[in-house]
Amino acid sequence: MNGTFIPGEGAIEKKWYVVDAEGMTLGRLASGVAAVLRGKNKPEFTPFLDTGDYVIVVNASKIKVTGRKLEQKVYVRHTPYVGGFKQTTLREMMEKKPERVVEMAVKGMLPKNSLGRKMFKKLHVYAGPEHEQAAQKPEALEIRS
Repeated sequence: MNGTFIPGEGAIEKKWYVVDAEGMTLGRLASGVAAVLRGKNKPEFTPFLDTGDYVIVVNASKIKVTGRKLEQKVYVRHTPYVGGFKQTTLREMMEKKPERVVEMAVKGMLPKNSLGRKMFKKLHVYAGPEHEQAAQKPEALEIRS
């Protein structure tokens, strides 16, 4: 009988990738980045292990969305105070914190458990073209838009 191969922590090679988000659609970018963070692009993918790679997203302020999402898409949060319901449109988020838009889109596509939180920590998003992870020598990753 053949057993199922399950890679150990030492057998999983983690790479660094950089993605240029300029002109890319938000949802397509987020789904591609989430797949790499999960490790679904590797033959040794295992659903219950963190087999994914590190991803750096640059130019997050230059993403695009289709339709009327800039006015209609609303981000909702609650403060711990009475009447603390806050909502922000996508246009306001893109002006104030464009990196949060990409982070929230990718986070919504990861597992909703401790493994998903561990995978999310491997995502680094920057609004401009510069990033701080040059020492890791990231490879360019092409995500189809």
